[in-house]
Amino acid sequence: MSISILFEAEYKGERYAGFEKPEAGEPLTLYPVADGQLQAEFIAASSPEAVIASVTGEGGQITVAADDPGLRFLPPLLPGSGNALLSGFMRTHKSKYEDEPTDETEFVAPNWFFKGFGSWIRMPGEALVVPEKAVALIEEPEVALVYVNDDNGDPHYVGYTFGNDLCDIGLHRLNPGWNPYCKLSDTSLSPFVFLGTPPTTVTGRVTIERDGVSAWEGSFDCGESALYFKVADMMDNLFTYPAIRRPGMVNYVLLGADEASFHDGFRIADGDRVVIDVKSHGVGFANTIQFGRDADRTAGAAGAAA
Repeated sequence: MSISILFEAEYKGERYAGFEKPEAGEPLTLYPVADGQLQAEFIAASSPEAVIASVTGEGGQITVAADDPGLRFLPPLLPGSGNALLSGFMRTHKSKYEDEPTDETEFVAPNWFFKGFGSWIRMPGEALVVPEKAVALIEEPEVALVYVNDDNGDPHYVGYTFGNDLCDIGLHRLNPGWNPYCKLSDTSLSPFVFLGTPPTTVTGRVTIERDGVSAWEGSFDCGESALYFKVADMMDNLFTYPAIRRPGMVNYVLLGADEASFHDGFRIADGDRVVIDVKSHGVGFANTIQFGRDADRTAGAAGAAA
């Protein structure tokens, strides 16, 4: 059974939603939406199908080419107010434990980290800026769950997308207490949200390009079957905290990554391009890594201009 997909985009100064993956050379049908409309739809609706029917039934749709230069994809469900939080879990994969979990294994919550606010999310093609003196970076392909909180702070699950939780693992290894610093590097998300339950199987491949050629490649698995913890247990525990349940907030929650290029002895350098191909779901995204404050200023200026 196919899973519906949602994305948001800006075209000629207006906000739109779409429900199909762009295909090369094929047109996209876009439906006008107001800022915050999709959040309200998912809070009120009984199913993703009801949301799609409501949005597509309002009329006014337009058709544009997927590669139209005026089309700009937006972080999914991100409100104009910026009332959103990006966070995630650490050390969640079975590959990082000596034993296998069982139904009788007592749940002990994995470490959680703050990654940034919604406005910190980067889209495919945008630069990921890291500190000038980053020790050793690691790309981390992960599942990102998307939730919207209602006016009472109760979370409503929307679906899942994929991200690159870029961080400075070298700094973390120097001192685990510095982990909050190591996470303060940009994160990219795919704009396409799959409107289904968290995925059991997610497989793909990472390619890190340097000077236009492949410098490192490796596979990854970040579906729930690869995790030591049940997703429901992690999320139920996270939403016991009032700070995560702010009314109207959108939450993007990264579920954790498998081992990656760092564990293979590779070191990401300034200017490298990280390409993540989520083969199991037919989506991919790429971002160039930029070190230092000059890169930070350039990215800030680009964001202000947009």
